[in-house]
Amino acid sequence: MITVTQMQATPWCPTPIRPDDDLFVGLAAEVGTQCAPRAAAHDRDNTFVAENYTLLRDAGYTRLAIPKELGGLGATMRQVCYAQAELAKYCGATALAINMHIYVTLVTTYRWRHGAAETAGLLRSVADDGAILMTSGGSDGIWPSAVASRVEGGYRVSGRKVFCSQAPAATTLTTSAVYEDPREGMTVLAILVPMASERVRVIETWDTMGMRGTSSHDTELTEVFVPDQAVITRREWGKVDVSLRNALVHITPTASAVYFGIAAGARDEAVRTVMQRKAGNGEPAVNDPIIQRQIGLMEYRLRTAWWSLVGALDELGDDYALGEREVGLTQIAKRDVLLAAQEVVDTAMETVGGSAYFRRSPLERAYRDVRAGKYHPFNPERVLLYAGRQTLGLPVDGIW
Repeated sequence: MITVTQMQATPWCPTPIRPDDDLFVGLAAEVGTQCAPRAAAHDRDNTFVAENYTLLRDAGYTRLAIPKELGGLGATMRQVCYAQAELAKYCGATALAINMHIYVTLVTTYRWRHGAAETAGLLRSVADDGAILMTSGGSDGIWPSAVASRVEGGYRVSGRKVFCSQAPAATTLTTSAVYEDPREGMTVLAILVPMASERVRVIETWDTMGMRGTSSHDTELTEVFVPDQAVITRREWGKVDVSLRNALVHITPTASAVYFGIAAGARDEAVRTVMQRKAGNGEPAVNDPIIQRQIGLMEYRLRTAWWSLVGALDELGDDYALGEREVGLTQIAKRDVLLAAQEVVDTAMETVGGSAYFRRSPLERAYRDVRAGKYHPFNPERVLLYAGRQTLGLPVDGIW
């Protein structure tokens, strides 16, 4: 039998596979420890994690993935995943919100490293000025939800964007609009819009089951002027191009790491709770074989899910392309991570029992937060369709 003096809870932590995989995990833990005490209140009150953003900026976390040459910390996508998984253990909403900034810096860094020298200014604005980049990815697949009209020196853009995470803190919106080019036909413009621009308005629509602290409100653009130099790329309307794959390849692993971290935090909470309990006969609760099995199940699912994620990153390699293969790799890994994360959180609640059902339990919040993962493209069923069509040699563009 186990005695109380023999028991010591060990937090779940992914084992580094390459040297320096965990280089920024300590930074994430340091900031996360300070964020954690406010997580429940922001969830309850449905308020943005503003104080946590101040901590992230002051600690340099907002420039995590900016190249060192441009004033950042130089984290690779692998290192971002390790750090984000750690941060999410403390506050899932903070980790997911800042991920929508970090992944845009990864996207932009990829372009910079592959010859787009003009992106250096945007990256430096993050490193030097503390700019926060926001995406409207939830509105902008192959059919964006805004329209652009040509004017002298640029465009006027109107439209309403949904799922704009971290809207209260963002300084720059990366978004898309449709322009009917008289020569090229329907064209999608990827654009940068300063949030301080005239006729840009945040509409507070975010009142959701989970991830409440992300404040992923709508953003409305009404005849907003976008100069020619703020147009990042152009692509044919209704078509998938390298810019869309760039976004998907970088958000998929990093967002997956956030949901993984929520699950790892739930496992830690469950282990801490049951190790402090005694059964009715006075013996430690962990002597119960059912509890032992449930903890083993959580360990198994966390291990195999993390192997899925880092395995996909290994297959990508360090100098990865942005093709259909790369999208498929990251999506398959994400599917496994998301399903595992939900299973781990559910198991953690079952292990702890009825007290996990109360709103005061961090497991109840984790249960709601982790379910947001299925709403990032692609959903789990669409991932299987994508993978199946790839295997059969069929076109996958229609999956978007």
